[in-house]
Amino acid sequence: MMSYRSLALWLLLISPVLTSWAQGSSPANRPKSSSAARPDSVTLTMTAAGNFAVPAVINHEDTVLLMVHTAESGVTLTEDATKRLHSLHFSGADSVESWGGKGNTSRYSQNNSMQMGTLAWDKLLVWEDINSGKGTDGKFGLDLFKGKTVEVDFNKGLLFVNANLADTIGYERHALKVQRTNMFIEATCVVGDSTYSNWYLIHTGYAGSLLLDDTFVNTHSLDTKLHITEEKELKDSYGHVLKVQKAILPSFMLGKAVLKDVSVGFFHGAIGRQKMSILGADVLKRFNFILSGDRNWIYLKPNGTS
Repeated sequence: MMSYRSLALWLLLISPVLTSWAQGSSPANRPKSSSAARPDSVTLTMTAAGNFAVPAVINHEDTVLLMVHTAESGVTLTEDATKRLHSLHFSGADSVESWGGKGNTSRYSQNNSMQMGTLAWDKLLVWEDINSGKGTDGKFGLDLFKGKTVEVDFNKGLLFVNANLADTIGYERHALKVQRTNMFIEATCVVGDSTYSNWYLIHTGYAGSLLLDDTFVNTHSLDTKLHITEEKELKDSYGHVLKVQKAILPSFMLGKAVLKDVSVGFFHGAIGRQKMSILGADVLKRFNFILSGDRNWIYLKPNGTS
């Protein structure tokens, strides 16, 4: 019998390492703050592969580096990582379906603790899969910070979690569409004298810039209007391979911010497979950003780091 994870699989999206859905944390697993007055903070790094990552400690014993995945829920660790962990004990397995194919099995471990900076959880469910962002041991979703404001500051190299909205002076506010734990932002592609607006999933698990959905590409004939620069193979969490074509978009408008010569990807010969467009880590890293506690708003400010 398929787990309820498979019901949301169409939301699982391609990245240099494609990822599968994991179980979210229950209310009992919400973070325990060390301070009620000040925001909690976690050291934030950018991996060589271009993913956002933070250090964490599992069961007060095992240190791991976890990818911040805004289109994921819960916590997953890779098979390579679980082989070296001493404190993680698996209690069962379930059939799962990844974006690239069926017939996958994932083990799970119950009642784990995790510490991340000044935040801590207990009774945490941890899933296992094959892949995560290169150089990381696994990934986690922002549902771990449910109801909390999340601030990413690349200039300081910190991720802040706060019960209250942080100072947004100098930031531009954007409305988000929310589907389950997925957040979509509206932006515009500019090709010559033409503009094409679309909604993009905010997806830090995708280390690239933009991935365009099939309907959007075909409706506006973008595969003929953009110069194809390369074709690349991408894998999901269970090793399924898909091919993506890459091109250069002259301009990409995100509110008042205009990005030039942005790399975009789309699938060739797979109409209907890519159902939504993705805004990846290579775009997001150019901004410090704040997510409201209800995830209905994102505040962006160019950080001048890239």
